[in-house]
Amino acid sequence: MTSAYLEELNPAQRQAVTHGDGPLLIVAGAGTGKTKTLACRVAYLIEQGVDPQRILLLTFTRRAAAEMLKRASQLTETNMTSKVWGGTFHAVANRLLRIYGQAVQLPTDFTIMDTDDASDMMNLIRTEMGFGKADRRFVRKATLVKIYSHTVNAQEKLKTIVERHFPWCAEDVEAMASIFKEYTERKTASHTLDYDDLLLYWQLLCDSPSVADRFEHILVDEYQDTNLVQADILQGMRKKYNNISVVGDDAQSIYSFRGATVRNILDFPSAYPGTSVITLEQNYRSTTPILHAANAVMRQAKERYTKDLRSDRQSGQKPSLFYCDDEASQTDLVCQSIVSNLEEGIPLMQQAVLFRTGHHSADLEIELARRNIPFHKFGGLKFIEAAHIKDMLALLRILENPNDEISWFRVLNLLDGIGPGWARRIMNNLGVRASEKKNSDEGGNSPLVRLIHSCPNVPARAQEEVESLRTVLTNCYRMTRSSAEKSTATKDLNVASQLEQLGVFYQPIIKRIYDNSPARVRDLEQLEQIAKRYRSRGRFITDLTLDPPTSTADLAQAPYLEEDWVTLSTIHSAKGCEWTSVQILHAADGMIPSDMAVGDEAGIDEERRLLYVAMTRAKDELNIYFPLRYYHRRHRMGDAHTFVQPSRYLTAEVRALLDEKVPGNARGNESKEALDDVLPSQSIGERLNRLWSD
Repeated sequence: MTSAYLEELNPAQRQAVTHGDGPLLIVAGAGTGKTKTLACRVAYLIEQGVDPQRILLLTFTRRAAAEMLKRASQLTETNMTSKVWGGTFHAVANRLLRIYGQAVQLPTDFTIMDTDDASDMMNLIRTEMGFGKADRRFVRKATLVKIYSHTVNAQEKLKTIVERHFPWCAEDVEAMASIFKEYTERKTASHTLDYDDLLLYWQLLCDSPSVADRFEHILVDEYQDTNLVQADILQGMRKKYNNISVVGDDAQSIYSFRGATVRNILDFPSAYPGTSVITLEQNYRSTTPILHAANAVMRQAKERYTKDLRSDRQSGQKPSLFYCDDEASQTDLVCQSIVSNLEEGIPLMQQAVLFRTGHHSADLEIELARRNIPFHKFGGLKFIEAAHIKDMLALLRILENPNDEISWFRVLNLLDGIGPGWARRIMNNLGVRASEKKNSDEGGNSPLVRLIHSCPNVPARAQEEVESLRTVLTNCYRMTRSSAEKSTATKDLNVASQLEQLGVFYQPIIKRIYDNSPARVRDLEQLEQIAKRYRSRGRFITDLTLDPPTSTADLAQAPYLEEDWVTLSTIHSAKGCEWTSVQILHAADGMIPSDMAVGDEAGIDEERRLLYVAMTRAKDELNIYFPLRYYHRRHRMGDAHTFVQPSRYLTAEVRALLDEKVPGNARGNESKEALDDVLPSQSIGERLNRLWSD
């Protein structure tokens, strides 16, 4: 019998879903229903008798995995999809390492650092080594983490990565190598892993047949966003079974700054001989004129999978290209368009303004606020990066892993009268970094137990808060010990209760060191509500670290239905989204493409794909803006302005598919005849020659 859902697929989708054994590459253009296709393939494999526990679905967000498995469950008559292994690369790595970690000498009680934690540890090491005290400015901690991660994910030498991507840091390569070596040793000593470690340890596990042969079928979403380590992991997991299905679009590979490489998807057929390649070109999102323009942008790429998106959604409205005098004119036009769309029945929530870099929307944000047009900007501070949330998680991490050095350092520095120097002395006294004292509670070897049993030497000013810290950690520690003695299954049952007790200790500190303390306290209350869903403190910490809410606003209740706002977003953050109306700012060379990305052909190609991604977010209306000049404020030199060229991607072929508009009195609005009337007939050369003659 043919499943009903197969009849709803177009021929290419059906061919992909019903593919048999062997490697499969699904080249899925924007808006072609890749999520539906992948969900149907999961359902189809289960219907064909594949054990769902032998299916691995890898995505780049937990929400994407949950959505696909939910759809697959709705397509089958059983609840077998709940047994499918689904999640991000990092989440699956964490799950495997909890089971098989001892095979690679990794204790199962390891904790995970996020990017901000890694930055703090880098900064601590940098300071201790004296690099921050040099006469010249040393590499910032955030840049250190980027360089480290890029080196690991690209699997290239540090010197090569710095020369290619961070040339301004070339003088500090040897110093960075020393920092990275110490960073690696400290993570090992404290049973702490960063995001990159999760992948590296999984890579090692691939040498174990128990892991490499665990899954009969592997399905991967957004394959164009994988890095070399992830590609190597997939190769290692296919030593026995060659059933791997990947979905991706080379035209949407825009994350090279994270270590992703478009080569993975372009070279997939050669990496997996016998690959079947199926292309999805039927677009269900955008109108035909929008797709024609987007296709024309991508036809300029030298190396790509040949595909031309097509749509049954016909329209007589071409995408528009607006030539503006300057950024102020651009802002005015965008605001006019937003209001006009609203009057025509397009809610603000169905409108988006996209830009290459976060600061490109600064002028627009001011004007939207002045006109009382609500907006929400994406690409800002993540929830897990909020200082008060990180403080609470550091307290929990100490309870979970008493050798977590960076968490001890963060917590101790919160206390009144304790700075980095005192924090380091206290940590040494507690034996936080002692590799022979590995998280054992026996004989008082754990730094946490040492603190509970005796108060270390601290400044008099810090005495009260140190005693409060000892009390709250003692209560939480005994709470979990008591649960463990009653039943191993109920250990850490009171995660929310622990947060509540920690909050009593921490709230006075919030009021002392942070602005807007009432809002931060409310965030902590919401954090407790989330914790009530967890039976395990470790699982709670891991989930928040691997898949955190986007912002502190994500912890709040859902907005009222009548709330409405325009979306402002970087193009990178907009990938995977869609809106009825999309407006793209600053389509000028130096903006798109960014002047920081035009050093080689690879960078220019990725910037082209970035514009393609932005264009294909639009369903019905697409407006592109090109300001002819930019004003700059120069310290001590006064203001100046610069004339620019349109984006190199807006070729004559592309512009022919756009409705070019020159509103207001933008440069070029006057006809040639009108200009002839005002231009001097006398040549400039003749006028200048008069100055040199007698």
